[in-house]
Amino acid sequence: MTWPAVSVVVCTTGNRPEMLRAALASIRAQDYEGDVTAVIVFDRCDPDKEVLSDDPHRRVTWTTNERVPNVAGSRNSGILAAPDDLVAFCDDDNTWRPAKLRLQVEALRANPDAALVSCGMVSTQERLWPSSHITFDDLLRSRIPAATTSSFLMRRSLLTGPVGIFSEEIPRGFAEDYELLLRCARHAPIPYVPEILVEVPPHEGSHFYGRWSMIADSHEWLLDHYPEFRRDRRGYARLAGQVAFESSMARDWGRSLTWARRAFLTSPMEPRTYAALAICSRLVSGEWIIRQVQARGSGT
Repeated sequence: MTWPAVSVVVCTTGNRPEMLRAALASIRAQDYEGDVTAVIVFDRCDPDKEVLSDDPHRRVTWTTNERVPNVAGSRNSGILAAPDDLVAFCDDDNTWRPAKLRLQVEALRANPDAALVSCGMVSTQERLWPSSHITFDDLLRSRIPAATTSSFLMRRSLLTGPVGIFSEEIPRGFAEDYELLLRCARHAPIPYVPEILVEVPPHEGSHFYGRWSMIADSHEWLLDHYPEFRRDRRGYARLAGQVAFESSMARDWGRSLTWARRAFLTSPMEPRTYAALAICSRLVSGEWIIRQVQARGSGT
């Protein structure tokens, strides 16, 4: 069997040099017999050329983000600089287990129409999708945390063709990975390797944390651009409830109440609706709710 070459896009802003080295080490350690090229995208930072390698089987090259100054632009810069038709992604604070590329290339070969293949991940808890594929309807109902960006292996020809690269229109690039999953699943069901192959070490929270108005803008953008959410009451209420909750955290009471009403009328069982109303009514603080959710190992 001939194993195709794979490019791995690794985006960094230069503030986690030791984690970047761990990510590159896990890429080099793949038990994959084909050639692998890591393309580091140095985003608004000076390149660290000490991590580069000219090993013909495990090269490490670099480029810069020449597009919008956020994670979507950074990833797209890497895609366009990637020399191979198969493109994977590994965040600079993540690592891969050795079998990741081999198992995912096998899954992609078995599903020739698929644009993307994903796999399980572990951080504070293991996350595995309980089916062999992720469908578009699955993604309308749930973001599916078990399909993180560092689990993506994609066909570059579809990224630069009919499916498209990461959206640079979403406000500040938030949820760009979810939006790409939606497009890929709309193209064809996403094969899922039912093994934990990505590790995300627990560390400080996302740099998006606290930017509640911007996050709400992104979720509202998804509802505007994917009318299919209207056909799934649970999925629409989930996103509407998120906009309500995020707006309450931003103390935008009017917007929060508007979206809480929409979420409630769509599905009274959506819990974020009640969280938003409790914050708007000053019954509890948003920080208290977040602590309770995090204690259960969930996200907002």
